Amino acid sequence: MKRRLMVVGLGLGVAVVGVLAFVHADDWLGALASPSLGPASANTEAEQRVLAVLHEMRTSGKTYLSIDERSGRLLRVLTEAIGAKNVVEIGTSTGYSGLWLSLGLQKTGGRLTTFEINPGRAAMAREHFKKAGVDQLVSVVEGDAHQTVTRLREPVDLVFLDADKEGYADYLDKLLPLVRPGGLIVADNAEMAPDYVQAVTSRPDLETVFARLSITLKKR
Repeated sequence: MKRRLMVVGLGLGVAVVGVLAFVHADDWLGALASPSLGPASANTEAEQRVLAVLHEMRTSGKTYLSIDERSGRLLRVLTEAIGAKNVVEIGTSTGYSGLWLSLGLQKTGGRLTTFEINPGRAAMAREHFKKAGVDQLVSVVEGDAHQTVTRLREPVDLVFLDADKEGYADYLDKLLPLVRPGGLIVADNAEMAPDYVQAVTSRPDLETVFARLSITLKKR
């Protein structure tokens, strides 16, 4: 059984995110298996509040086409490891991934701007953010993100893509100029966006690894 170890060094200064070990595709989940997180896993009251809402969303079916918990943990780790202050998410859905990002942003003092095309899901996400006590950290922008992201002007530390896969390459074109050197572009289900994969694996200014999520570093 062959193993491949990938160590991704990221962040402000030197931040080692971790070693991802995997063998074949059918062993991938087992390689990352870990206990489910609940409110009791928190070490602060603020973290406990967010984890409680995440647990409720997961157990009551209040997620829609959302990432799983292990991917959520990875988002939180990446956000905190690079000290992200400005995070952009494309595809809010009901706020599940945004809450994981917020766990990291609570520690870095950063903010999340998240884009959602569906008004109903955007409204539900706002409720979840408020219930989790992170609504002051999050701005939900409704509308077609292909247009609305063009309003962004500030440097971005981390981008998370989880929306229309055929639009990933366009989001990359529009957001990459804003991503700071050393920043990250993370994508869910990147294998469903071949033009995006081609872009992030062929540009000399980018370094990409495919773990549970596609993680692209904008080189310094």
